[in-house]
Amino acid sequence: MINTNNVNDLIGATVYGSNDDKVGTVGQVYVDTETQRPLWLTVKTGLFGTAESFAPLEGASFDGDTVRLPFEKSFVKDAPRIADDGALSVEEEQSLYAYYGNSSATSTASSGDRTTNTGYDTSGPTTDDAMTRSEERLHVGTETVQTGRARLRKHIVTEMETVTVPVSHEEVTLTREPITEANVGDAVAGPDLSEEEHEVVLTTERVVVGKETVPVERVALGTETVTEQQRVSEEVAHEEIELVEPGTSQADNRA
Repeated sequence: MINTNNVNDLIGATVYGSNDDKVGTVGQVYVDTETQRPLWLTVKTGLFGTAESFAPLEGASFDGDTVRLPFEKSFVKDAPRIADDGALSVEEEQSLYAYYGNSSATSTASSGDRTTNTGYDTSGPTTDDAMTRSEERLHVGTETVQTGRARLRKHIVTEMETVTVPVSHEEVTLTREPITEANVGDAVAGPDLSEEEHEVVLTTERVVVGKETVPVERVALGTETVTEQQRVSEEVAHEEIELVEPGTSQADNRA
């Protein structure tokens, strides 16, 4: 049960919706200024918890670490956007009741600002004599997204290749020998006069080109992780506590 005794324990608790989806964490708790009954909480949502959505505590449960709301996650995140400035006006509270369909709107939002943030730093029955100073902490994470696809594709490229090959051929040569005692027998072996023909077969080498396909390389696709530094800038807020001396106004103290 959520009441004035454990309202401060709600701060920072994890919030789940009716479908067991995590909605976010509790940022602030708003109570009725007259009865101190907790009425609303804000849920920090978004990647870094920078957005806050209001949700009613009626019908919610708290087990010390977890708050469970009777609404789905998407329904809570789509609630009317209202500044979490520590107080709800009648109009703001009525718009929330209208969104969540709560019948308590007519009884709790009667006049003036009905709710305020008991959280950490306002006086009342749920706080002590000390004031807590809070500040926002920047939490930066990463997510993996798809940036493109790479694939291997093979196609044929034709190019000219020139190779020098030595080739040989035969040519006719004419040799004249004088008649000597060594060859006179061959010279006069035939008739004195005759008509004859002698022929020689000539040969030449011809270039023959052949081609064969051989494997020369294997190419495979792979990935490697390259880490680089990227700077992220975001505004963060913090609270400051100042002493207001007796007999001086808050404006005088800041002067």
